[in-house]
Amino acid sequence: MRSNARCWAPPRAALAAVMISLTACATADSDAPPGACPPVVAYSRDEQARVAEEVAVLSEGALIVRWLADYAVLRDQARACTRR
Repeated sequence: MRSNARCWAPPRAALAAVMISLTACATADSDAPPGACPPVVAYSRDEQARVAEEVAVLSEGALIVRWLADYAVLRDQARACTRR
C-alpha cells in the first residue's frame, strides 16, 4: 500500500507565497522603537577644547585618533536615530 501523505503536504512555493503576503500586510513600521536609540552624551565647550588640545599633542599615527574618529561616526548615527 502506497502512502498518500505527500499528496496532502502543501508545496513549498505555496507556503512562500502565503508568508510573503502575510508580511506585506504588516502594520508596524521597521524603524527603531522608542528608546532603542542610544543616548548622545553632551560635552561642554571647555571639555571639547581640552580634548582637542590633548589630541593635538599625540604622536603622529596614534591609534586613539582613529578610535575617536570612529566614535564621532557612532555619535552621528545615534543623533540620526533619535531624529526619526
